[in-house]
This record gives sequence, structure tokens and C-alpha cells, in this order.
Amino acid sequence: MPSDQRARAQAAAITPGSGSPAAEPAPTDRVLALFGGHRLSPGQRRIAQYITDHLTEAAFLSITDLAERVGVSQPSVTRFAASVGFSGYPALREALQPIALSAAAPAPGADQAARRNELQAAVDAEIENLESLRRTLADPGQVLDIGRELARSTPLTVLGLRISAALAEYFAYAARRIHPDVRTVTRGGSVAYDALLQSREAGGSWVLAFAMPRHAHETLGAIRAARSAGLKVALLTDDALGPLAEEADATLTSATGSRLVFDSYAAPGVLSAALLQAMADADPQRTQARLEGYEHAAEQHHFFLES
Repeated sequence: MPSDQRARAQAAAITPGSGSPAAEPAPTDRVLALFGGHRLSPGQRRIAQYITDHLTEAAFLSITDLAERVGVSQPSVTRFAASVGFSGYPALREALQPIALSAAAPAPGADQAARRNELQAAVDAEIENLESLRRTLADPGQVLDIGRELARSTPLTVLGLRISAALAEYFAYAARRIHPDVRTVTRGGSVAYDALLQSREAGGSWVLAFAMPRHAHETLGAIRAARSAGLKVALLTDDALGPLAEEADATLTSATGSRLVFDSYAAPGVLSAALLQAMADADPQRTQARLEGYEHAAEQHHFFLES
């Protein structure tokens, strides 16, 4: 069955075993089902959000009108339709129109409530990501092993480019409290290659690389540069498959939240903290000495406000 037909069938589906209207998912849920499971750019998420929020109108707009309402180009709308599995915008609109007609007279407040709770739905999705991570950490062996290797690497290089730079900076900031030499690389190209070479020449053995969507060519290049310099790579990413994971010596995965215009990182943040814990536990004496030294310096130089 062609992808357009599958999507239309999915959009029109009702709960198995029941033909009653009450068993049919809400129109908003049916639209979200069309768009779910696809990796969309922030611009494409704006289109998806506009269609979801203005379904009864958007499903009957021309591509020109929809592009104008959202504030994007017509080719952007075409690419969006292809990204969610349709041959083009007309096929997407054909799938949306029956849903829009069913939403013309919704149960009082139902669709509006669903729309108002879109932020809660994003939180719910992150809770699911955290539950998945919790199940993964039921066997903490891999995290403990990687934490032990990172703790031994001096210097330790932490790599994160583009959107992943924030996670790399967080990890490196905390790791410096328990590790004597942590170096951060947040720029790609020759700058990253130079920093990785220096790390290896200084005696480093591992790089921790963060790679969150959208995965950058620069990140792949930096990981390959690290490997060519003789460094091992531990990768923290959202996907265990693909060229980044193929280049890494060890991979930890954690899903990102994708219900909002920009991804959210609750589960990767917790996984990062768990990896920091594993590093701390790998050398408890060094950890304790460095933490006590830092607290002494913080008190002496008044780093923080009194609570």
C-alpha cells in the first residue's frame, strides 16, 4: 500500500472492535498520528503545529495560503508533506480533510482542551522517555564501564557541536569538579581537529561526544578525527543506529522530546548525570578530595549567594 494510502487509512481508523463514534480518536490525536514518528525540523514543526491548531481551516487551504499563514515558503510546505510520508501537499490535504470535517462539530470543549494541553502532552512524552531510560538503567553495567574509562582519561575531552554544545558544557562543567583535566570542544572543523590532537598528545585516551538531533556533518567529522588521532569515542545520542554510532567505540542512547518546536532533553540530561555519577564512583578518593577542595574555594572566594 502506498504511503499516502497508509496515512489516510491511519487517519480514518477507529478503535478496533467498535464502530461507535465514541471509540474514534479525537481529531487532534488523529492529526498528531499523521505527523508522529517523523523527524521534523523546527520549521516543519511550525507547519505541523499550525495545521493541528487550525485544522478545520488549514485542511482546505491552498499551498500558497498555508505557506503565507505559517510564514514559510511553498517549497517548505512541499518538503514538510514529503517528510511525513506523502507524495506532495495535495495528498496531505486529502488525508487531512476528512479529519477536519469530523472536527467541525466536536464534543463541547474536547478539541480545545486537547489544544490547551499540548504543553502537557510534551511533558507526558518526556515522562515516557524517562521511563524508557529507567528501564535501560536497570542494568547499569554499560554506564559504569564507560564512566570508569572516562575517569581514567587525562585529559578528558567533551565534544558537542551546534545544539549539542549545551549538553557538552553542562557535562564538562560538572566533570571538572571531580576530574583534574576536562577540555570542551564546541566548534567543528579544523578547530575541533586541533583540540583533539592536543588532547591525545597530552595523554588523553577518550572523548565523550554528544550528538542530539539534528545530527551534524561536523560531528561525524570530529568523531572521525578523534579516532584517527588515536582517541576512543563514547557517544551519547538519541539513536543507536547510523554513521555516528558506527564510528563510536561505545554508545549510550536516550530519546529526546520532539512534541514542541525545539527538542527537549530531560532524558539525555539524566543520562549525563548518571554518567557523571559513574565517573565519581570510579575514583571515590579523588572525587572526595576534589569536591572538598572546591567547596573550600567556593567558601573562601564567595562564589555563591547565601541561601
